[in-house]
Amino acid sequence: MINVKDSVYWFYLGIAIITEVIGISALKSAEGFTRLWPSVVVVVSYALSFYLLSLTLKTIPVGIVYAVWSGVGIVLLALIGALFFKQTLDPPAMIGVGLILSGVIVINLFSSTTIA
Repeated sequence: MINVKDSVYWFYLGIAIITEVIGISALKSAEGFTRLWPSVVVVVSYALSFYLLSLTLKTIPVGIVYAVWSGVGIVLLALIGALFFKQTLDPPAMIGVGLILSGVIVINLFSSTTIA
């Protein structure tokens, strides 16, 4: 069971995921780091994301942190790609993204290793 103290670290993980998604979304606009402001967004977003990830490791095991961070990030980026960059996913890609999301849900609902 997650207590209030531990929920702060899950909040940090959520913000780390959001900042990572912002950074990778800005990476497309940075055009190989040739555009200043999108490049600044990438660097700041990733720095904040990694800092927050480091905080989560105080209570959440590294394998769980990375699985949730990368899994949720993949799902969000697939949605952003579809909504903002007009990128489409074929059925096998949608199934794969769904399996990734399912894995994150299983870890969080059923694993006893989510808190160190």
